[in-house]
Amino acid sequence: MNSLILSRRDINFMLYEWLAVESLTKRERFADHSKETFDAALDTYEEVATELFAPHNKKNDQVEPSYDGDVVTVNPEVISAVRAFADAGLLAAVQDYDLGGMQLPNVVERAGMAYSMAANPSTSGYLFLTAANVNLLLEYGGENLIRRFVADLLTGKALGTMCLSEPQAGSSLADITTRAVAQRDGTYRLSGNKMWISGGDHNISENIVHLVLAKVPDETGKLPAGVAGISLFAVPKFVTNSDETQKQRNDVVVAGLNHKMGYRGTTNCLLNFGEGKYKPRGQAGAEGYLVGEVGRGLSYMFHMMNEARIGVGLVAAALGYTGYLHAVDYARTRRQGRPASSKGAPARNGQVPIIDHTDVKRMLLAQKAYAEGGLALALYSARLVDEQQTAPDEPARIRAGRLLDLLTPITKSWPSQWCLEANTLAIQVHGGYGYTRDYNVEQFYRDNRLNQIHEGTHGVQAIDFLGRKFPMQGGALVQTFALEVAATVNAALSISDLKNYAESLQTVMARVFYTGARLQEDSDRERQLANASSFMEAFGHVVVSWIWLQQAMVAERALKGAVDDSGANFYRGKLQACKYFFEWELPKISSMLAVFEPLSVACLEMQDGWY
Repeated sequence: MNSLILSRRDINFMLYEWLAVESLTKRERFADHSKETFDAALDTYEEVATELFAPHNKKNDQVEPSYDGDVVTVNPEVISAVRAFADAGLLAAVQDYDLGGMQLPNVVERAGMAYSMAANPSTSGYLFLTAANVNLLLEYGGENLIRRFVADLLTGKALGTMCLSEPQAGSSLADITTRAVAQRDGTYRLSGNKMWISGGDHNISENIVHLVLAKVPDETGKLPAGVAGISLFAVPKFVTNSDETQKQRNDVVVAGLNHKMGYRGTTNCLLNFGEGKYKPRGQAGAEGYLVGEVGRGLSYMFHMMNEARIGVGLVAAALGYTGYLHAVDYARTRRQGRPASSKGAPARNGQVPIIDHTDVKRMLLAQKAYAEGGLALALYSARLVDEQQTAPDEPARIRAGRLLDLLTPITKSWPSQWCLEANTLAIQVHGGYGYTRDYNVEQFYRDNRLNQIHEGTHGVQAIDFLGRKFPMQGGALVQTFALEVAATVNAALSISDLKNYAESLQTVMARVFYTGARLQEDSDRERQLANASSFMEAFGHVVVSWIWLQQAMVAERALKGAVDDSGANFYRGKLQACKYFFEWELPKISSMLAVFEPLSVACLEMQDGWY
């Protein structure tokens, strides 16, 4: 039976046929690897996800973590799954050998991680935050913090979080008020509150390492204004003395658990730092350790935030994908109604599987286009990380870095929007049953709905995209992407069945780029950003159209060499999904851009009293 978590056949297509991941083994970092070692790693990810993550996904949804005022308790299956994942070396999969890692390419690790995300996003949430936490510490933490925390994080003895938002500040990080006061011994004492902290407390691991944004007061006690004054600190749940023989509770206290519509198995906390419940080493305040330099915390945290944004896009795609597979499976087995062509025929004509009904075909094909397109976008971004880190020449690394910078907000937001739409359609395919808890698809929707706010809303991503990424480096990021699309279009123009798609993409992209350039010329920033979300949606559809065209070119060539019906049908499915995207989705860009021609100020002009 084929897995309902993810399609291994499709993952193999994306990794080996489209992204040419096997070619990475020619690089020094991955020289010990081969397709066989990549496959073995993917087998392990799939096995752990299938046997340990998927079975308790519904229990996580129904039995939320509890807090008795002292201890936060999660389901025991969560603890078993996290330990098995860590024991298999998967938390350290991309790390250096001398850190206990496998030196897997990022793209292979992300493909493997997608299994756990699709099988159980709540439990996998603890893991992907920990991996991002480690990468930040390795980049900026220095020898002391690496020695103090990284080994435990990579083995699962500790898990990690990121603590940015505060109750009064939300996404406006300039307004955070958590303070960190320097001590004579080089440590800091933190006091303040952090809200919406995923994995903020639990009984899964021996320790938790919080990466906390805070401000260091000046000699008068005043906090610096704006984001330039933000610093970053590593604040563990438990601190140890210098020889690590004695462990003591740090003053990080759960003020309460937030109860969300999805991801119910991931604890989400309001944390109080330095409220006085505990006094590590006899002093007030939560003991923390400065990461890097004072005042550079937000730039450091962007390392983790950008990784997390791509991770959010990946989990959104994975949830859309598993919902799609469940819908296909249901549509093949659920018999209801008769074909329109049999209208008036005798009742003895039996009911047909609903997958034969035209509108169900539409919904399934749309899901396929969204889910496979979203997963491909996330894996392409992961492949860019490998290229940026290991490409043999500097121009290739620069090119990859520019593409990654440009596409990160798209990679977060596009799957969060359109793979959620795939989940909506999966519910609809199930009919009335889809709206009940007897079937998995309603939970997939609720879990995925949170990804539109995880790591920043669409509006936040759109402001970053249009306001920062589009004009960055004098437009170099956008021009680099334009060259990539042009190369794909030129190649596709020579393929008769894809020529029309290539021409359509070329035309639409030119219109989107013209609109973006015109917006940059507007000196009124409020007006420029008033419709930024619509512009990012349009650009995102261009990106995914481009990705579908690339996949279609690979499928077109492979179809000619397919040796059996199964292989041929797989490639035909790819080509049909591309056809759907270009005939149904690409035209939507016109309506997305309509608000710019002329520029709509309806939202900008709206006044409080008019609502």
